[in-house]
Amino acid sequence: MSTSVEQHREEAPSTVNCMVITVSDTRTPATDKSGTLLIELLKAGGYQTTRYAIVKDEYSEIQSALRSGASDPAVEAILLNGGTGIAKRDTTYEAVKDLLDKEMHGFGEIFRYLSFAEDIGTAAILSRAIAGVYEDTAIFSMPGSSGAVRLAAERIIVPELGHVMREIYKDLR
Repeated sequence: MSTSVEQHREEAPSTVNCMVITVSDTRTPATDKSGTLLIELLKAGGYQTTRYAIVKDEYSEIQSALRSGASDPAVEAILLNGGTGIAKRDTTYEAVKDLLDKEMHGFGEIFRYLSFAEDIGTAAILSRAIAGVYEDTAIFSMPGSSGAVRLAAERIIVPELGHVMREIYKDLR
């Protein structure tokens, strides 16, 4: 690994305050296995979940939740699960993409690569995972299955979230 990446990780915040959003028309806090798993994986990685919500797979509701989270000083990163497929009802991708100030294309690319190689094969093309920055808040959106949440959190988000926040914060100082 390059020296600059290592240095950036050393300069990264040791914890990040996160909001977890599950996008679903049917899940409740009692049945939201993926949202609960995401909160547990963030905690294991040293991050805190300061807000949690379940929102319907409706463009306006997803955008409203994102705006609310990004305007909350207790939220630095928002992680969504669900609604990223290609069915007409899946609107998470559009709701997220339309708000982003900057997109991190590598998140979706790496997520689909890892999904292809380690989990679901060519069905990985159906995922519209996306990440970026909206109003100085990191946004990560992944499919809603527990396997997808585990893969995204363990292999990409938890290892890089502090580094992502370092990059966002360096422009604010």
